[in-house]
Amino acid sequence: MSLQERIGLQYAAGSDADKTAARQAFAELRGALSAGDVRAAEPDGTVASGWRVNTWVKQGILLGFRFGDLVDMSVDRGRLPFYDKDTMPLKQPGTAAGIRIVPGGSAIREGAYVARGVICMPPMYINIGAYVGEGTLIDSHALVGSCAQIGSRVHISAAAQIGGVIEPVGALPVIIEDDVLIGGNTGIYEGAVIKARAVIAAGTVLTGSTPIYDLPNGTIIRPDAGQPLVVPEGAVVVPGSRAVTVGAGRDWGLSLATPVIVKYRDDKTDARTELEAWIR
Repeated sequence: MSLQERIGLQYAAGSDADKTAARQAFAELRGALSAGDVRAAEPDGTVASGWRVNTWVKQGILLGFRFGDLVDMSVDRGRLPFYDKDTMPLKQPGTAAGIRIVPGGSAIREGAYVARGVICMPPMYINIGAYVGEGTLIDSHALVGSCAQIGSRVHISAAAQIGGVIEPVGALPVIIEDDVLIGGNTGIYEGAVIKARAVIAAGTVLTGSTPIYDLPNGTIIRPDAGQPLVVPEGAVVVPGSRAVTVGAGRDWGLSLATPVIVKYRDDKTDARTELEAWIR
């Protein structure tokens, strides 16, 4: 049977799955994920979001958690105590991989793909199933969650949170396409899709069901039925607010936070992002 078939068989068996077979299937999947040969989600032009989830990959990752044994992973002779599943070791890419992991407490789980030219500023974390494309910068205190798909030449600024989506297994993970700038203290969750060259300003929070107010086009972008929120290519999104117009909220003068597209990326916006080249 193929790896996909073996994972499906063990996942369907639940707690009755053969532990040895499940661990072996997961180990093969983890290696394929680390090499970038398999992805939790991949481009698909036949769907509205442009991406499809590979459910069997997420099922395989769950096998790794379910059938892993808790072990002591402490370092520095126990001065830094860590305890995790033995199926989830840390990635040790080595210098030949061409990845900069700057000293200071960062970690990448094995089973994440990190391409050449990626820069990891401390402390940051990349979880299993994630895919990080060439030349991307993951800044300090940033999180790339499980199965998140990050494109090439993306800048994920300090303290940005790219949420993980393992369950439900059919749910699309967070997608950040090529040449996107994610501002500091930004949160992107629940399988939202950020299309190429978009700019998400500092402090913006996007979820899979967040409406976005598109000022240049005079429209409100909402996820379609069964599809995630999709931020258009080149959109510049900033945190905004809209007034509560009903009930006590209106009387109290309350407003709700909401993301707003204020413009679409132009030459001036691009010139500002060129500053990144000086740190590489």
